[in-house]
Amino acid sequence: MTTAPAPIDTSHYFTTDPHAEARSLSDTALGLTGSEILKIASEIRALVAAGQDVCNLTVGDFNPQQFPIPVKLRDATIQALQAGQTNYPPADGMPELRRAVVAMYERMLGLHYPIECVTIVSGARPALYATYAALLNPGETVVYPVPSWNNNHYTHLTGAHAIEVSTHPEDGFLPTAAQLAPHMEQARLIALNTPLNPTGTVIGREELERICDLILAENRRRDVAGERSLFLLYDHIYWMLTFGTARHYTPPEINPAMAAYTIFVDGISKAFAATGVRVGWAVAPPHIAARMRDLVGHLGAWAPRAEQLGSAQLLDDPAAIQAYHQTMLPGVQQRLDTLYNGIMAMQDAGLPVDAIPPQGAIYLSARFELIGKTLNGVTLRSNEDIRRYLLERAGFAVVPFGAFGLKDESGWMRLSVGAASPQQIEAALPRVRRALEGS
Repeated sequence: MTTAPAPIDTSHYFTTDPHAEARSLSDTALGLTGSEILKIASEIRALVAAGQDVCNLTVGDFNPQQFPIPVKLRDATIQALQAGQTNYPPADGMPELRRAVVAMYERMLGLHYPIECVTIVSGARPALYATYAALLNPGETVVYPVPSWNNNHYTHLTGAHAIEVSTHPEDGFLPTAAQLAPHMEQARLIALNTPLNPTGTVIGREELERICDLILAENRRRDVAGERSLFLLYDHIYWMLTFGTARHYTPPEINPAMAAYTIFVDGISKAFAATGVRVGWAVAPPHIAARMRDLVGHLGAWAPRAEQLGSAQLLDDPAAIQAYHQTMLPGVQQRLDTLYNGIMAMQDAGLPVDAIPPQGAIYLSARFELIGKTLNGVTLRSNEDIRRYLLERAGFAVVPFGAFGLKDESGWMRLSVGAASPQQIEAALPRVRRALEGS
């Protein structure tokens, strides 16, 4: 047996110079900011590990004990692994899954796309990044609403110029055509998400129609002028999760001409509680999809082959989808309704809270109007103060809208229900009430 050499202590060679980072890293890397949501989630995990009772409403994820993935997806993926489907998939995805996405969009959304429009990726994030990278030159403008998720980071990574449109609670924190209109000539990309992370609200048909009209009119002008087209990034990964009277609409459904300018971002992560399975896709005009495929290929951001084949079997089985959602959707809605009803009961009792009725996704928008108030000897001066107060006094873990770009210190928070049980939510609400009462 060969004797292993003595290990080299590599730490001896690492610099402790505080200026080394600036001399070593690119401007892009130096300008990146970490996810505030993940920082908060790490804090909550540490508290739970230490034995503290916390109702965790922070991350946009699912507890597999509360929301397991569909049996069809699990079993079909295992079968693919057992069959040796462990090598590289094609760069644009397994043909079986691409065809399944085409069939599902036609069956459930009424949209027929050629298979060349579909690119499979490892979750929605690579599709979002590839959209930015495929369309935007450095310095070109992307317009997106705040609050919204991660647009600021993709703007930074591609060197684009951001125009952030601040939205309002009376509009469900969704952008209006009137807000977007002044930026049409300047924009190269408009980024929308519905149902919206972080608010759980859904763009209505009439407003989406007005936005589509603006985009089409602007592209008619650009066609005459010989200018680069304006595109719409339409992230609808939560589209299967709508509640009450809310309904999801797509731009080509509103006006078929929008198919030429719309890039869909989608996947199984949210609709099937499969966040860790990492299967997503983009649906785009073929010439854009081809370049997105190449970008994803250079990143190696493919979804694993077996998981793609498992996902294809699920999407091709309408009965399995329906059976899964008959349990999953009421479970999400029950949690959202429990939170909403509990918060509105506190409002009825005269406490300074508010919420928007649940519409979609796994999020509730709730407001804790506590800026400037002193409770239990603590003066609350910012959204972060409110977040920390709710966590420390009530074991109630939420994320301020500031983590999604909204600068107002107005007390609006995202409450995400995928990782909490109904019992945890019900137990937490009386604690929140006592904290708001200052008792």
